[in-house]
Amino acid sequence: MPRAPFRPWRTSAGTAAVVAGVVAVLLINSCSGTEDSGDEATVSAPVLTTPPSASTTTTTTTSASTTTTTAASLATATIATDLDVPWAIAFLPDGSALVTLRDKAELLQIRPGRSPTVLGKIPGVRPDGEGGLLGVAVSPRFASDSSIFVYFTAADDNRVVRLTFANGKATKPTVVLRGIPKAGNHNGGRLAFGPDGFLYVTTGDAGKSDRAQDKAALGGKILRITTDGKPAPGNPFGNSPVWSYGHRNVQGIAWAPDGRMYASEFGQNTWDELNRIQPGRNYGWPVVEGRAGRSGFTDPLAQWPTSEASPSGIAVADGAVWMAALRGESLWRVPLTANGIGTPERLLRSKYGRLRDAVSGPDGRLWVVTSNTFRGNPAAHDDKVVALPLDGLG
Repeated sequence: MPRAPFRPWRTSAGTAAVVAGVVAVLLINSCSGTEDSGDEATVSAPVLTTPPSASTTTTTTTSASTTTTTAASLATATIATDLDVPWAIAFLPDGSALVTLRDKAELLQIRPGRSPTVLGKIPGVRPDGEGGLLGVAVSPRFASDSSIFVYFTAADDNRVVRLTFANGKATKPTVVLRGIPKAGNHNGGRLAFGPDGFLYVTTGDAGKSDRAQDKAALGGKILRITTDGKPAPGNPFGNSPVWSYGHRNVQGIAWAPDGRMYASEFGQNTWDELNRIQPGRNYGWPVVEGRAGRSGFTDPLAQWPTSEASPSGIAVADGAVWMAALRGESLWRVPLTANGIGTPERLLRSKYGRLRDAVSGPDGRLWVVTSNTFRGNPAAHDDKVVALPLDGLG
């Protein structure tokens, strides 16, 4: 399918020669590692008997009948191998990337042609089930503030922590947001800076679904905060970090160049979702799962049987949302249109196994993170970070 030339969209900005001296500095000593059926385990799920909607519609239901594209002869580059439960990836201005290892609580620096460098272990992380060291985000003002943010599961909660690099040294991590509920699953965990410069934080309901509808609770939400952890100006509920609610477990957020925000969400036993996120909207959980057409709730743009998705990280690039699927062992491409989305395409089916994250790289490629060492069938040298040219994917 012909498409316009690739134009990567990144929310981080600035250039700097930064990470020389970061090696072996991020260290601040040591830290201290069941799940449910709907997110990543094997559950039976219904298969639709009707084909997906036409590409002109704004809401799509996908099933096994959706077109599958084979990626047999892609030109790819393997950036890193033999990683132990990698979870998230974020780019530094110099083109290298940070990768979190969930269970080891380690932060790595990776770049093409070099072995990964362990920058250090994040103190206070308490891995448990699907919790541990999860999201990472680089400040869009990194050249001046040298700030990196991570999301992790601590002894009593999930929290967001800021690390600051200055003069080749790292400060002790500073907690900017605490009190996000934790559990063995549904911990959310994705961090990303939006085009507005504020930090967005995804949280799960931590196994108590009523939290998602409680606007006073931090669980089951997408939060929008300043780099000091305060509610960002213009949030829909006043002095509250809540940006949207009614979420079960969001692990992917990304923005299109026109500012539209998208999020992937784990369903329970029936529908996984891709949503367009708008401030103050209620996305339904636990009252509804998937498309309901009910007043007061915002329907997903697309939905999948849980066996075909279990979506985690997403990226927006080349006019589409690219969604990493865990149980579905695929990369879903969801074309963006002026009014909604086109028909999703299923790519890389079982080629790399379970996919945890997808990020638009500064080199014009899509970098994907596999997740086979946690749950799945690890291949040789799993887990990996692989860079994929988009020209061969669609």
